[in-house]
Amino acid sequence: MEDEKLPLTSHLEELRKCLIVCSVAVGIGFVVSYAFSDKIFYFLSRPLNNLLPAESSFIFTNVTEGFFTYLKLALFSGIFFASPVILHQIWSFVAPGLYNNEKKYAVPFVICSTLFFMCGTMFGYFVVFPIAFKFFIGYNSPSIKMLPSLKEYLSFSCKFLLAFGIVFEMPVFILFLSKLGIITEKQLRSNRKIMIIAVFVVAAVLTPPDVVSQILMAIPLIILYEISIIVAKIFGKKSTEENSQPEQAETK
Repeated sequence: MEDEKLPLTSHLEELRKCLIVCSVAVGIGFVVSYAFSDKIFYFLSRPLNNLLPAESSFIFTNVTEGFFTYLKLALFSGIFFASPVILHQIWSFVAPGLYNNEKKYAVPFVICSTLFFMCGTMFGYFVVFPIAFKFFIGYNSPSIKMLPSLKEYLSFSCKFLLAFGIVFEMPVFILFLSKLGIITEKQLRSNRKIMIIAVFVVAAVLTPPDVVSQILMAIPLIILYEISIIVAKIFGKKSTEENSQPEQAETK
């Protein structure tokens, strides 16, 4: 950690640079994604398309809805592809306040965060989407027919995938917090019951208001929390008491 504290203006300047870099990365991702927005939407809508009846299709009821849907899709896709840059900039902004031995975790942090974020979105797309959509389509009947809207489907799927990407970051952040000694395995174990309640609250907030989606998010979250406990136990920073025990044993 630096001996001299940086003034507030320097912190604001660093924050401005990070925001500019993130904006440029997202902008490049947006432009590239918009060029392939029709293919991206086809890929994003395939889990639902595979379950819809043959005569069903997506609709839009507003003249500009199709255009703005593709813009939003390109923006979401741009943020997704720019996520490694965004994560690196977050670390770059935090790094000056860390010790030199803590700064070496920058590259592992970016790589692990990106991988877990992608794993979360892939889990939501390949595992949760088919189960959730099959449940929702079950309400189709001769008198009730599903006609999914472009706008509503994009909003639902993007929020859903983004939520799964974020919650899958839990083991990564627990790992680095435990390495820094901010959180310990004992604290995680003692707060397990509270965390389970919090998991269902988070799942209710991040997912659409239906029980199936909430359970499909809550179960992976609980599993990830248990994985985080194991990670904190193996890689966490050892307390001074634990370190002193071997020394005392040697002196005896």
